[in-house]
Amino acid sequence: MKLVKLIANLGYGSRKDVTAMFRSGRITDAQGEVLYADDKVEHDTIRVDGEPLDPPAGLVIALNKPVGYTCSTKDQGRIVYDLLPPRFRLRSPLLSTVGRLDRDTSGLLLFTDDGGLLHRIVSPKANLAKVYEATLASDLSGEEGAIFASGELMLEAEKTPLAPAALEVLEPRRARLTLTEGRYHQARRMFAAVGNHVEALHRSRIGGLTLHDLPGGQWRTLDSTDIETLFRG
Repeated sequence: MKLVKLIANLGYGSRKDVTAMFRSGRITDAQGEVLYADDKVEHDTIRVDGEPLDPPAGLVIALNKPVGYTCSTKDQGRIVYDLLPPRFRLRSPLLSTVGRLDRDTSGLLLFTDDGGLLHRIVSPKANLAKVYEATLASDLSGEEGAIFASGELMLEAEKTPLAPAALEVLEPRRARLTLTEGRYHQARRMFAAVGNHVEALHRSRIGGLTLHDLPGGQWRTLDSTDIETLFRG
């Protein structure tokens, strides 16, 4: 792929913008030598304004999503893309969220521009566990674990029961819920179905992947080892 197209696809600007960046000497190699649009160089040797070029297509990111951000590109309020470099939302192929977390839920959120990987993660066949820490409005009754594990719980407006889910009671009003499905607002609706209300919800793990002490609002790129860890869980 020609350098102009490569850099434009990474969101740095239109092809016209990137051509102008070459002409002004803003694109160099690792030693600071100016590159030209027809040069043939390795991706990891390219610098833009002295900074390494963003990863190529196949990018996977983990974000510790704070409360108050929506998983959207068009919402009028705060969106998760505001927490990433602005050019990331201009990449081609598109950098998409892998599933969603609602505005009031925090925790591990994945992004990728690899459509095949995205579908592999969200596919029911993957059976990836998603672990949530829930803070509740009322004390747990002690019956919730058996109800959630039964595989018979029906949510309002649903036509099929939920797959069995595991509940670990941490405190009278705190619990860890492990799901293998991703129905709309599932964790909140499950607790509502047993007469409780979720006051705070945090996703701590997907498959074998955790946040690794990533601070709220921060992100990191994932490598092949991380992806292997994700599917081992």
